[in-house]
Amino acid sequence: MTDSAAPQLHYLPYDGFLADVRKVAGSVAAGAWRPDYVIGIGRGGLVPAVYISHELNTPMLSVDHSSKVPGFAEELLHKVAEKSASGVKLLFVDDINDSGGTIATIRRILAEQGGEPGNLRFAVVMNNSSSQATVDYWAEMIDREQDKRWFVFPWEAVGMKDTIIEEARSVPERLA
Repeated sequence: MTDSAAPQLHYLPYDGFLADVRKVAGSVAAGAWRPDYVIGIGRGGLVPAVYISHELNTPMLSVDHSSKVPGFAEELLHKVAEKSASGVKLLFVDDINDSGGTIATIRRILAEQGGEPGNLRFAVVMNNSSSQATVDYWAEMIDREQDKRWFVFPWEAVGMKDTIIEEARSVPERLA
């Protein structure tokens, strides 16, 4: 893809999103492992986490990873790691496991802070089979090596198209 080529934007419909979060929540509810808290990973995971939290009737917390404010997410993740170490089960939710960078970073920080891996699970609406990170629950599977669309979730669709395209172009390796 050249710098001038527009990425292929794929707007996900609200009804599809709703079905997907219900599918993720259903997968969690069907298993023996049940979270004490759902944790939305900011920014993209906040909306699906709210829905999953309601569907599971489980309280929600949030960690703003996307803001990249130095120390902010790390301080919250330290508190979350302490909770998991004390036996609290935590379900982290994001919109998409694309490259896996976000999930890998969060797992690394939690491990460094003494988090208990058995009390941590990760869920996404959309999972990339070729991601560097694995998740426990997902609704839709894609293969980023084949599928180069830029997925626009319903809450992102209110953004200006130029901003969405600029964001997509900021990670050309996912599009080319």
